[in-house]
Formats: sequence, structure tokens, C-alpha cells
Amino acid sequence: MVSAPLSVYICSVPDVSEIDLGRRARRLRVDTIVRLRWLAIAGQSVAVLFTYFVLGFDLPFGLCFLAIALSAWLNVGLRLRFPVSHRLDDGPASILLAYDVVQLSALLYLTGGLQNPFAILFLAPVMISATSLSPRRTLGLGVLTAASATVLAFRHLPLPWFAGAVLTLPFLYSVGIWVAVVLGTVFIGVYASRVAEEARRLSDALAAAELVLAREQHLSQLDGYAAAAAHELGTPLATITLVVKELASLMPKTGPVGEDLALVTQEVARCRAILGKLASLGNEEPHPHDDMTLGHLLEEAVEPHRNFGVNVRVDRHGDGPEPVCRRNPGMLYGLGNLIENAVDFARTEVRITATWTRERLEIAIEDDGPGFPAHILLRIGEPYVTSRGLDRRAKIDEDSGLGLGLFIAKTLLERSGAALATRNADPPASGAIVTLGWPRIAFERGRSRGDAVTRRPETSVKAAIAR
Repeated sequence: MVSAPLSVYICSVPDVSEIDLGRRARRLRVDTIVRLRWLAIAGQSVAVLFTYFVLGFDLPFGLCFLAIALSAWLNVGLRLRFPVSHRLDDGPASILLAYDVVQLSALLYLTGGLQNPFAILFLAPVMISATSLSPRRTLGLGVLTAASATVLAFRHLPLPWFAGAVLTLPFLYSVGIWVAVVLGTVFIGVYASRVAEEARRLSDALAAAELVLAREQHLSQLDGYAAAAAHELGTPLATITLVVKELASLMPKTGPVGEDLALVTQEVARCRAILGKLASLGNEEPHPHDDMTLGHLLEEAVEPHRNFGVNVRVDRHGDGPEPVCRRNPGMLYGLGNLIENAVDFARTEVRITATWTRERLEIAIEDDGPGFPAHILLRIGEPYVTSRGLDRRAKIDEDSGLGLGLFIAKTLLERSGAALATRNADPPASGAIVTLGWPRIAFERGRSRGDAVTRRPETSVKAAIAR
């Protein structure tokens, strides 16, 4: 079978920027911040105790330990509030790092301001932010650090020294420390941010490549299963067809038995058509007569499901001319499967609404049935996930409804560039809503008319990884 271009798999993802790709795993863990702060608390406590009791320097001992105790209580609160593995969003992580800058500023204010050699510790929160948070957050933290250093250059308590003596350092020394802190903040922020950004880009590129390869492998396996199914089912279906024809020639064409045989004959013909589609997915060459409008596509997908006691209504409206696509058996099968599911579960009506602009096309399939059960709503489209009960079709075979139909339909539609989303109608209404969205250029890809535009696969891959 001919596989779709790599760009189709990239386009079939709703939005590469919305996919995790491991970004959440790179957020700051609460456990990391708590451990680093405990290390800072231990170092600050040792420094204050050593200065006050061993060196005998005079300093506001109680206020210093009050600032340290606040950090300790904050750590205890974080441990109680969050699990060890919890990862913080950029906002809360920025607030915690900003608190560390403010707490260090308070300690430095009580112990000599920028004259205190421990002023270099201002760089630690900035470095953590540069490696873990966005550049905008790091810039804000850098501005806070520079502002704190500026205030401490002019306003602070005296540097702790021996009792009865005052150590006075030149103001030029404080200016030099201020310049060192500000330049160090800028350099470390830019340097660490650039290195972390390069690592993030490489990680995102590798994750995107793994996603594309996984989808390619998944679809290749589906091609193999389809070909195997078409081959294996061909012989028994031919036997069934022959037996049905012989029975039809022996039985009267009127009455319940004749109607049942006519229905079986119709369903056998439908099975043969489906097998023909499975055997030809992706192999057709463009031909002028293969072009079909969106309306023709929907009508062909809807027609087999109009005679089951459910009203199927199709509405189309949009900006500009109606989209035209190449006839695609995979797309027809996927749409037909979604419509069939809607008809199966609808009470009275199925509404199909198609809207388009010059850039995008959307198709919404709504029914007035019970909707998707809450426990499987987030897993819709995965294999072997089903909510099918004994409806009008499943009564034929109680073992049917394995959950593969929607999985195959979703896969085939995504191969055409579609993004599929499912939800339930907002109360008080009831029913399921399945929405398909295509970039218009993806929907019209492969059409044989001269105005068709084909996107280059490498462009899509580069754009996806660049984002």
C-alpha cells in the first residue's frame, strides 16, 4: 500500500504546539525547589550562627532567624500541599523564585547590604529560572534582582563587625559589587537560557520525530491489516454470495423470507464494495473525474444510512466557493463510519453541519442520543474502546462493536489531514458531537484541477519542529 506523505501525519495533529512532547517533564518539580531551599536555609543558618557565636560579630540575630524561619515554614507548606512529583507551571514557579530573591534581600539588608560577600547568591534564582522557565519569566526575575541590588547599595544596616568597632568600606566597593551582580545576572540569564533553549529544541525535535514515526508505523500496520482482511474475507464472501443467489432463485420474492433475502443480498454487495475500498486505499491516481465537491462527498457518505428511521440533515455554508477534494475512499469510509455511529445512537435526528473559510474546513456530526459515557469520552478513538449496546445493528451480532470502527475511521481521516474532536452536547441538550477540522489546503490536496495547491512535506515538518 502507498503510505501518505510525512506532512499528512504532521498536519493530522491538531496543533504541534499543543502536544506535550515532554515539555511538562521539564517543568520545575516542587521537590526540587524544596530541596534547594532547605540547602539555602541550612547554609544561611550556619552562616548566621557562626558569625554571631564564633566570630562574635554584632548582628540582628532574631530578625535574621525570622527571615530564615519564614522560608522553612514555606517549605513545610509546600510539602503538605503538593505531592513530591508535582511539577509547577511557570507562574507559581516564578513566584517562588521571586520570594527567594526577596528573602535573600531581607537577610542582606540586615547584614550589610552589598558589602556582604554573600550578595553573589543573588545569581542562584536567576540561573534556575533561566534553565527551567520562559525567557519572559527570567527577564522579570532579573529585573527584580537588579532592583533589589540597587536598593541594597544605598539602604542597609551596617556590616556585622567586632563589638565597639565599625567597618566602613568605600562606596566604590559597593558600586563594584552592584555592577558584578547586575552583569552576572544578565550573563548567566542569557547564557543559561540559550543553552537550555537549544536543549529544549533538540528534545522537541526528537519527540516530534518519534511521534511521526510512531504514526507512520501505526498506519503501515493498518494498511497490512486491511490488505490481509480483504484477502481473507474474499473467499468466504464469494461463497456467501453464491449461496444467497441460489436461495433467492428457490424462494418467492415476496413475503418475509423474500425481503430478508433481498436485505442479505444488499448487505453482501455492500461488503464486497467495502473490501474493494480496503484493497484500493491510497492507490488511486488523480483523475479529473475523481474531483468531488464537499456536498457530493457528504451525500455519498450519508446515503447508505438514510433508511434506518432517523432523519439525517445536512447543512453547508461558508465563505467563498465550496471546497473540492479528490475522491478518497479512506475519507468516505471514515465519514460513513462516524455517520453510522451517530445514526445508531440517535433518537430521531442526526445533523451534519459543514462550514468553511478560505483557510479552514470543519464538519460537525451531531445526534440527539444519550451522548458518550463520561468514562470513555477521553479515550474515544483508541482501539477496543466502545459504548455500543444492543442497538438496531448490534442486535444482528451481539459480539459486534469491538471499538475498532471509530479507531479505524479516526486513523483514515487523520491520514487526510483532519483533526478529530469529540464531546457531548451542553445541557439541557443531549447527544454526542464529533467535529472534524481540516486546513483547506490539506482537504484539497491531491485534486487534479490546475488550481490545486500541494504543500511540500519538508515544509510541514520544518514548521512543526520549529514551533
